[in-house]
Amino acid sequence: MTRTIDFYFDFISPFSYLAQLKLPDLARRTGCELVYWPIDIPEAKIAAGNYGPSNREVAPKIKVMMADLNRWAAKYDVPLRFPASFACADWNCATLYAREQGKAEPFVTAAFHRIWGLGIDPRDRGELRVCAAEAGLEPDALVAFVESSLGQNEYRKVRSKAYQRGVFGAPMMFVEDQIFWGNDRLNFLECYLNQK
Repeated sequence: MTRTIDFYFDFISPFSYLAQLKLPDLARRTGCELVYWPIDIPEAKIAAGNYGPSNREVAPKIKVMMADLNRWAAKYDVPLRFPASFACADWNCATLYAREQGKAEPFVTAAFHRIWGLGIDPRDRGELRVCAAEAGLEPDALVAFVESSLGQNEYRKVRSKAYQRGVFGAPMMFVEDQIFWGNDRLNFLECYLNQK
């Protein structure tokens, strides 16, 4: 039976972008299925009882975080540009449509590249349509799903189940009863998978 890596992420998270750069290959190397679960980080924090400010509101923390992000981007030899906005909820929802169509990995990869690699504005529906096409999806159908009550309700249910499972931030990877939080825990994840 194929084991599953449940990957909880939010497109507002640059650390989720970094994790996605490595997770698909890690899953293939270890014979696992990678399943994409979009969440909403601010909502997840509140659900977990964390009412503190966002990283962007704590100047000393953002300074260190920016240095870390730039170091990771250099290590992976990838571009890193902050997006023009953090309005990523529709992109998160779109992941569920992509998953239904068997295109979650190409969609998530293309979306992270556009948002954090190119720094596009996620509010731009044209960008979402381009991303859908890049992933082999029908852009109008993807946008219709995002704008439908069906799509929004499905996204709400996925988030609720994630918080009930203990998801409090992103990126988080769950394998069986083990939880790995952060792109810097991928080595621990791979070690765990190789021990079994």
